[in-house]
Amino acid sequence: MSGDAARPLRILAEYLDPLDAFRRAHVHDTIVFFGSARLTQDGPFGRYYRDARELARLVTAWANTLSSNTHHFVVCSGGGGGIMEAANRGAADAGGRSIGLNISLPHEQRPNPYITPELAFEFHYFFMRKLWFAHLARGLVVFPGGFGTLDELTEILTLAQTQKLATKIPVLLYGSAYWREIVNFDALVRHGMISAEDLNLFEYVDDPATALERLQSTLRPIAQAEGPAFAHSRHGKSEPA
Repeated sequence: MSGDAARPLRILAEYLDPLDAFRRAHVHDTIVFFGSARLTQDGPFGRYYRDARELARLVTAWANTLSSNTHHFVVCSGGGGGIMEAANRGAADAGGRSIGLNISLPHEQRPNPYITPELAFEFHYFFMRKLWFAHLARGLVVFPGGFGTLDELTEILTLAQTQKLATKIPVLLYGSAYWREIVNFDALVRHGMISAEDLNLFEYVDDPATALERLQSTLRPIAQAEGPAFAHSRHGKSEPA
């Protein structure tokens, strides 16, 4: 199973294992938190950790009020430390479940202790991990981060820009001062690399209450079967796959 010939089986296993777990747990959709693993609650940028924890608590408390046999808007993180830990910890503060999509790395990224045990996953392949981030996401909150966070953010923005997602995902960039300095989206428009309309694919927020309000004003639980509500890809502008 560790050889090259078995790679397709390992990839398939990283799809089927989460799929089965989400079905058994009646997880319908998620709110995904991205952000740096390096931020700590007591560090120089500790407010982002504390805000992520508080927002995850608010999201989970709200989700717990929804009358349903399924679990809507479950907090989902990359499963590691920093902002990821804060998100899972906030969900635990509210007495709710949360998901951790951890990635195996040589020197870092150990699962944090706040993930719901049956919803903790260990991925070898980055692309399969990113598929599961997008597959169930109904909302995305992106806290300050580095290369990994930028990769995850631009992946979702690209899917939205190219209309490859049948479900519109609100994208909240948390920490407007950070994001306006790190990514000059206006320059991308000015140089003709994106359209002005693409700036509507995301918005900035700076406090947990505003972020929760933006999610609540956009999202409504969809009454469907108890299984996962996949964000299907599109073959064109109107035909879902």
